Amino acid sequence: MVRAAIAAKEKLVDALAEDLKTAKAVLVINYLGLTVDQVTEMRKELRDSDVKMKVIKNTYLKRAAAKAGIEGLDETFVGPTAVIYTADSDDITEPARIVSKYADKYDVVEIKGGMLEGKLTNKEEIKELAAIPGREGLLSMLVSVLQAPVRNFAYAVKAVADSKDEGTAE
Repeated sequence: MVRAAIAAKEKLVDALAEDLKTAKAVLVINYLGLTVDQVTEMRKELRDSDVKMKVIKNTYLKRAAAKAGIEGLDETFVGPTAVIYTADSDDITEPARIVSKYADKYDVVEIKGGMLEGKLTNKEEIKELAAIPGREGLLSMLVSVLQAPVRNFAYAVKAVADSKDEGTAE
């Protein structure tokens, strides 16, 4: 019985270690104080963005981080802890944006720290990252910038054509 429990815990730690190894962004938060509905809403938003949230004992998190070769996150695994991570390389800003939104909305959500693309980060850097528009926002900004010269040229041609029409109407 005891060996089965230990094996199950080892399996849990191994699975989490594998997830942390492949994660592009890992955030460690304290969400204690949120209502069940608020946590469910945050989890749904994270899930819709292909981001995972796990609440696991700190000892398991420390072991998983050690197995994954991640150093420096141990001091964030103190007190109530949830780990939010994504392996999606397209947009590593999404977890930070969602968590920051909830931290701003609810005072009880505390960002403890994290890791972005293998580099340890603190809550200030995560807040800065959250302020950057997502991939879709950046792409739409790029399209707008690329369209501006063509649009301005079209307006200039139309203005010249309109002024010639007014000149011939007299």
